[in-house]
Amino acid sequence: MKHRHTFICLGSAFALTAVVLGAFGAHALKVILLERGTLETWKTAVDYHMWHALGLLILANLPIHDKIAHFCRNSFCLGIFLFSGSLYALALGAPNWLGPITPLGGLCFIVGWGLLAWKSCKPPVNATN
Repeated sequence: MKHRHTFICLGSAFALTAVVLGAFGAHALKVILLERGTLETWKTAVDYHMWHALGLLILANLPIHDKIAHFCRNSFCLGIFLFSGSLYALALGAPNWLGPITPLGGLCFIVGWGLLAWKSCKPPVNATN
């Protein structure tokens, strides 16, 4: 149960930063991002950042608290850093070698959702028909 609090805290912080970065990109950085042609990249980073922050909050509140659920939560956190973080950096002009990091973050998202689906769709061990 102690992990639940940690991931609610992280999910809330990630959602907060997604809103702040979305507003920052739409206002303070808009001209720079438009000049670079990277406004859509920034928007994609914010979208995935927020969706996975919300996913993390939902997952933290589900009644599954085992190693698989913990791994899913960790996958979402790592995915936000790798996927959205690399896109934010690239949109601001980071070196292109950072580009291959983005799919690793996407893979983290896929693994997290896949494990959650597998865990949620299989019948409980003590289920009776």
